[in-house]
Amino acid sequence: YLAVTRILATTLMIPLLVVCSDCIALCGAWIGNNIKGNITWSLFRNQVFDTLTFGDIFPSIIKSFFFGFVIGAIGCYKGFTTSSGTEGVGKAANSSVVISSLLIFILDFIAVQLSDIFNLT
Repeated sequence: YLAVTRILATTLMIPLLVVCSDCIALCGAWIGNNIKGNITWSLFRNQVFDTLTFGDIFPSIIKSFFFGFVIGAIGCYKGFTTSSGTEGVGKAANSSVVISSLLIFILDFIAVQLSDIFNLT
């Protein structure tokens, strides 16, 4: 009950965070362009969404499900196998971040290679 709910939560919430961060990045890009020159929101939005394709957005959202699963699984495993009190918790948290980051890089590498092989982008 403990591990499944945490893994499911990270698997479902990381893609939502990716979508929110993409929206914030678009707003930041508009602000940056608006400071540099005078551009309306509707013109910016039309130009951005005319150039965006399904292949630009879909792979990042699909990959984020796998990234969330890896973060949740590694975090739960390291958390459940912690020993030696508060010092062990610190070491487990540190190793959890390092291992999760490494596995995310590896998963991203594999996903990019597969998308190139199957011409998904």
